[in-house]
Amino acid sequence: MAKANPAADVKEPGLCCASVVETPLTHPDATNLAHVLAALADPVRLQLFSIVAAQGEVCSCDLEAPLGRSQPTISHHTKLLAEAGLIVGEKRGRWVWWRIDQARLADVRKALGA
Repeated sequence: MAKANPAADVKEPGLCCASVVETPLTHPDATNLAHVLAALADPVRLQLFSIVAAQGEVCSCDLEAPLGRSQPTISHHTKLLAEAGLIVGEKRGRWVWWRIDQARLADVRKALGA
């Protein structure tokens, strides 16, 4: 018997329709929101997300010093945030420039009742 794939329940690009404080989440909505929150549930990723949000747009090359991490580690964390739809990257030459996906952030805020 095949194992269920929780990632298969994750839908893009919207998060869910109602706030968790207004209406109980459906299983697909809960799975999707959990995926996004898991991406933020790491101190390095949360700090990275905060840096990108505060600066509006930031080059991967400028994240090493404030995060105190190597470029491969930064790439790993930006990939996870991008897979969750929280940040969007644009390759310019050798580097990727990151910005917050404002629509996705609005979805997260709405889902959390903020």
